[in-house]
Amino acid sequence: MRRSLSQPVSLTARLAILFATLSAGLLVIAGIFFGRMLDTHFQELDVHELQGKLTLIRTALQGDSLPSASSGRMAALENSFVGHDNVGVLLLALDGRVLGVIHPEHFTPEQLGPDQSGPETLAGSLVHKAVSSWEVDGRPHRGLEARITLPQRPTDSDAVATVDVLVALDLSHHTHFLASVRNATWAGVAIAAFIAALVGWFAAHRGLAPLRRATATASALSAQQLGQRLNENDAPREVRDHVEAFNGMLGRLEAAFQRLADYSADIAHELRTPISNLMTQTQVALSRPRSNEEYQNILASNIEEYERIARMVSDMLFLAKAEHNTLAQASAPIDLAREADALIDFYEALAEERGIRIERHGTAVVAGDRLMLRRALSNLLSNALRHTPDGGQITIAIAADDSPVRLTVRNVGDPIPPDQLERIFDRFHRGTRLRERHGEGAGLGLAITRLIARAHGGDVVASSSAGTTTFTMTLPLRDATSGRHDE
Repeated sequence: MRRSLSQPVSLTARLAILFATLSAGLLVIAGIFFGRMLDTHFQELDVHELQGKLTLIRTALQGDSLPSASSGRMAALENSFVGHDNVGVLLLALDGRVLGVIHPEHFTPEQLGPDQSGPETLAGSLVHKAVSSWEVDGRPHRGLEARITLPQRPTDSDAVATVDVLVALDLSHHTHFLASVRNATWAGVAIAAFIAALVGWFAAHRGLAPLRRATATASALSAQQLGQRLNENDAPREVRDHVEAFNGMLGRLEAAFQRLADYSADIAHELRTPISNLMTQTQVALSRPRSNEEYQNILASNIEEYERIARMVSDMLFLAKAEHNTLAQASAPIDLAREADALIDFYEALAEERGIRIERHGTAVVAGDRLMLRRALSNLLSNALRHTPDGGQITIAIAADDSPVRLTVRNVGDPIPPDQLERIFDRFHRGTRLRERHGEGAGLGLAITRLIARAHGGDVVASSSAGTTTFTMTLPLRDATSGRHDE
């Protein structure tokens, strides 16, 4: 249980929460904005209604048909507000006396005064604001205050010349409406956030489907099922690069596993022959008693097979080190012509025995490891000797006109088909059967040569046409004047 709680929230859930949060936030902001607009609109309506009531009061108090006594005026005024229970009217003299009240339940005790035994003796007070707000028993009110000058007649000895009027409007209906609007708004926000979360979850779930398919494909992968690929056409643009990269990775893994399988099969095939020879010779030697000389001959033959196995193992270790860049490399000037001449002298006896002529042209100085480059050149020369017929010719040409340096080893003999020119640099590959019968090695020499050339910043390519095969090794040129071998 703790492990499940500690796991991070999925990307689909995060997007759904983000959708819901953004939607709710925008709706809340919009609700607050429209709520304030609605409240302002109601306030304008209330002020407009209060002004209308105030105009009605001014007309009623200033009419000629009104009695001169203030009580008669109030009776006429009360008749004007019959049916308007949500409106209250308070009339005050300039000295604070309450002259009359219509619907006193809309005013506070402070506004009405402490003594309500008679309207002429009340001592009320205004809030001294043009538009004001207050509450009575929890009910909000809004009021409008004005001063009205009354007309005077000679017979109105007891009439008041000027009165202060406060018109009050009960806002309970507005409050109830706004409360219902707010409740509906919050309910709508909650529902909209929930719907947005569902939509976000669905959109994220559909959008991340290619990633789930990639996960399922990766979970089903094995060394025997590397041929599966994701469909790039149904992937969204945002994840198409990931799908292409994943398919590319699968392609590289498939190729690497195939090379590894071929490499393992080639190793087993190459080691089977010398091991089989050793077992056969040993079984034959033990089948009956033999002389010391016969035992010595058998042991000498076994040593040749052991040396073959040792060379193969050494070459495979060299290839492994070269592929992992663990070979120790020097950076000394190397005269290619001098190294080529030394190898020609080494193979001179074998070449003369078969009547093969070896020539060298040109000179150049490169930087690198002398033993490694000499091994690469030796592999090219020994390969040419194996496939050159008796009486043929091998030409080593070194060209240093520009960078990189080109060293070519050309020989006449069995041609290499075009489809095999690149594969001959693979491990344990010997080309066609016609060339294979001339080979005595394990098929690792050309692979080692290419790795050595690439480790020095160069490469090796092959070409074959009209009975002539050419291997060209390119190496970076070193600008040096000392140590050159002149012809």
